[in-house]
Amino acid sequence: MTTSPLIPNTARIGRTALVVTDLEAMIEFYRDVVGLAVQTRQETTAILGAGETALLVLEQDEDAPPRRREQAGLFHNAFKVPSRAALGGALERIRTHWQLDGASDHYVSEALYLTDPEDNGIEIYTDRPAEEWPRADDGTVQIGTVGLDLADVAAQSDGSTDAPPGTTVGHIHLETSSLEAAREFYVDTLGLTVQTEARSAVFLAAGTYHHHLGVNTWNGRSQPAGGRGLAWFEFIVPDESTLTTVREELADTTVAVDDAAAGIELTDPDGITIRLRVA
Repeated sequence: MTTSPLIPNTARIGRTALVVTDLEAMIEFYRDVVGLAVQTRQETTAILGAGETALLVLEQDEDAPPRRREQAGLFHNAFKVPSRAALGGALERIRTHWQLDGASDHYVSEALYLTDPEDNGIEIYTDRPAEEWPRADDGTVQIGTVGLDLADVAAQSDGSTDAPPGTTVGHIHLETSSLEAAREFYVDTLGLTVQTEARSAVFLAAGTYHHHLGVNTWNGRSQPAGGRGLAWFEFIVPDESTLTTVREELADTTVAVDDAAAGIELTDPDGITIRLRVA
């Protein structure tokens, strides 16, 4: 167990990447429904984002099989919009072009849920002011779930067809084959903080955010990740010294550290790739 977190308190989620089979259909979905703009496009890869910020990488593999029922992997990518008006705009786009799966007030945030054409879960949410987040006596955040007033959200819509600048990937939620192994890796090894524990799930953060990472066993996944879906996600860290520290601290462990574009990458116990990159 590390004496200080390998992922520092100032870290945040950067981009997330999906392996997809139908690149055109997925670009259209994330553009028209989620509201992301295509920033770069190559034959088998597209990068989408909001404003000048890249958020999502789509990597085409026409032969990639669907993720099997027993395989770990992505529960949802969570795109955080900067206002309730932008959340209302997202709700309008979903109702116009797609189908809403659900909506919740989590005390710390208000969230919409949907599923993309290749069965990847998506959350679009906006945070409540941090000073309103309920906290336990030890300072950890208490996340809950109650119904969301969709009529009120819709009434505040800005009517935008695009996700506004300031939209980020606020968090990633994973399905794991072992909650114990996931905790050992993300908490004991990387140093993320447990903010909330729920039924068969934990919500983890760098610093005091309500969560950058959710991990659950709700659907009984029992095998490592595979097939199409999540390729990797990344934490943005403050400086090169963080990458050096991670390499040094993990050198004598079973966690392999490899080079990646502009940073390094690790693999969690379910075979999910995490990249660390300096902004």
